[in-house]
Amino acid sequence: MSEQQKTLAILDDHPIAIEGIKSFLKENLSYDRVLGFSLCQALTDFLKQDKIDLLLLDIALPDANGIDLCGELKKDHPELIIVGFSNHMARNSILQMLANGAAGYILKSADADEIITCIQKVSQGSMALCGATQRIIATSPSRQLPSLTMREKQVLQLLAEGKTSAQIASKLFLSPLTVDTYRKNLIQKFSVKNTAELLTILFKEKLL
Repeated sequence: MSEQQKTLAILDDHPIAIEGIKSFLKENLSYDRVLGFSLCQALTDFLKQDKIDLLLLDIALPDANGIDLCGELKKDHPELIIVGFSNHMARNSILQMLANGAAGYILKSADADEIITCIQKVSQGSMALCGATQRIIATSPSRQLPSLTMREKQVLQLLAEGKTSAQIASKLFLSPLTVDTYRKNLIQKFSVKNTAELLTILFKEKLL
């Protein structure tokens, strides 16, 4: 396989649905390969010998829990972009998927243009939630948000764009260590576990 080839994959428990999604994505996105898997084991076996750039991951799978699998895949393949793609609308499930490293969450009921737009956003390094997902996340009462300095806002915006600490440091003329300190302080300030949870709150509160 050429190193330049970009691969998108779908892991879903309905083979017929996979074929329909594959056909739709091939027509609307510029990935060289669009693959489909109906079993977690088939996907993990493939990843032992080949690379996937972006994975659309359902929660309900016959041989795994998609939320747990998301965390395991991100641990073993940190460069893999994962997007939740499911009919599950439970707010807690969505937040857990994002906390486990998913770059976005799309409900299967989203319209075609929105699905494509979200995939394009995560492909470019941003987080993406379909409109219905944003509304679900926003259903809980708003929390009291801490005040932010201008520099903290700049760091958060660049984190939301998918920039690494080194890239943020270069952009803001800071050292990578200083950026990491900002990131840790922000996680502590918002009382969250990681950057994914932090960005989820900011999307919910429409601060990004």
